[in-house]
Amino acid sequence: MYRQEASGLFKGMNARVTIMAMVMIATALAYGVFFTERLAFGLDVARTYLNPFLEWYYVLLVTVLLFFMVWLGMGRYKNVRLGGDYEQPEFTYFSWISMLFAAGTGVGILFWAVAQPILQFQENPFIDEGMSPDAARVAMRLSYFHWGLNGWAIFSFVAIVLAYFAYRRQLPLTIRSGLEPVLGKRNHGFLGDLVDLLAVFGTVFGIATTLGLGVQQMNAGLNAVFGLPTSTTLQVIITAIIMSVATLSVVSGVKRGVRLLSEANFWLSITVVLFLLVFGPTQYLIAITIESAGDYIQNLMSMTFHTNATIDDDWQAEWTVFFWGWWLAWSPFVGMFIARVSRGRTFREFVMGVLLVPTIINIIWIGLFGGTALYHELFGIGGIVQAVDEEVATALFATINAMGMGIVGTGVSAALVVLIATYLITSANAGTLVINTILSGGDPDPPTAHRIIWGAVLGLLTAVLLLAGGLETLQSAVIMAALPFSVIVILMMVGLLKALNRERYAARTGERAEAPREPWADLGDAGTGPTPVSSDERYKNN
Repeated sequence: MYRQEASGLFKGMNARVTIMAMVMIATALAYGVFFTERLAFGLDVARTYLNPFLEWYYVLLVTVLLFFMVWLGMGRYKNVRLGGDYEQPEFTYFSWISMLFAAGTGVGILFWAVAQPILQFQENPFIDEGMSPDAARVAMRLSYFHWGLNGWAIFSFVAIVLAYFAYRRQLPLTIRSGLEPVLGKRNHGFLGDLVDLLAVFGTVFGIATTLGLGVQQMNAGLNAVFGLPTSTTLQVIITAIIMSVATLSVVSGVKRGVRLLSEANFWLSITVVLFLLVFGPTQYLIAITIESAGDYIQNLMSMTFHTNATIDDDWQAEWTVFFWGWWLAWSPFVGMFIARVSRGRTFREFVMGVLLVPTIINIIWIGLFGGTALYHELFGIGGIVQAVDEEVATALFATINAMGMGIVGTGVSAALVVLIATYLITSANAGTLVINTILSGGDPDPPTAHRIIWGAVLGLLTAVLLLAGGLETLQSAVIMAALPFSVIVILMMVGLLKALNRERYAARTGERAEAPREPWADLGDAGTGPTPVSSDERYKNN
């Protein structure tokens, strides 16, 4: 474990990192509580100032990650296993894919599956005329882009690095382990602490942003179903309830309850999807999903490299920069989850599964939800565009209302409110555990007191960001939080390449990996490399 012995409140934790993280987040909370308007203004100014840089920097980083992951899955290292040379996967394909489904859907996709297609349908830089059939196809393509391969390249990269160093190098399952080949012994000191601190910073704001979006949407659902007012006060109350339930779940450690909740999410999601497919415009939904998916594949490279250089508008900053920042900030959380369930997979299996499966799930999800909304705007009674322009969080429920199903539609809206709530609880639950795992130096069972503390912190930060200005503030916060962690991602790429080259050299020369050279020399047990590597088929013809 990457931690120093501590007693009292910080027993079982890396005291130095935990204290720094608490001070940093407490400062942000205090500033947000007492200077709410200044916080919103400061985030907006910082975002405006950095946008010209981020419009190409995030694009370039995500592009490199996408090509890097494809190379890992198809290149010379494709048969490297996340574990011992002959270790079998911990989970069956069905179980693994099911858990990737859980990671591939959630509060974010529920919020944006309708909102993004409708907003892009009205205006985007790639169409001449908004609100047209062609605009609908382009809107779907752009939504697939922001929820497709590029974003999952970020998640899958962080996950494969964590899994490789944890299960093949026997290092703790925490972010700094990916930098062991780069930092060497310094990874056990202040530099390693700084890496974990930046990971916690990005994760906290990433989770708080997603919770904020989900709470806004849940408020819109309660308004649609029960007529409750849409207000910041009610959103803060919802946040308090969600975080209380999530923290109770984290503290109890009742795996059966968490498993049942996850299974309920799965089946409820399938039920809602089937409802849309059966009672919605079925032929149109199938057709628009297939057509726009083909459009997405055909235009993938041009969208991947698009930096808005010749277009004078804010589209790139408001959409691509935000989404790539959100994926980066969320990546330690989702990456650690994916790493935990992927032990025993080869790089090729991992890349094929983690890049393709969630992307396909998101394409289907957006195709059915977004396609239903677009159909009713093009051929039905409409009203969804107006609802979204007034309040983005109402998009999903305005679509159900436009279907004209009466009491059945009300029941579906109620089911969606429940689905949002369960996704919020499971996201907050898992996020709290991930934050504490990082702060405890890789301990998968961190102290209970810190689970409670960080559950409360996430709830308070979400409430502060909601009070500070809603969606715009949430977007600015996650973009700023992701920027420092993006530097860690680059260093993790260097660290993984160095480790793989070191292993390949050992395989070719017959060197025993138990006697590691730099950068693992003098690291004690934490620096012991993988088990002896035989000259097997992994590097044949390379």
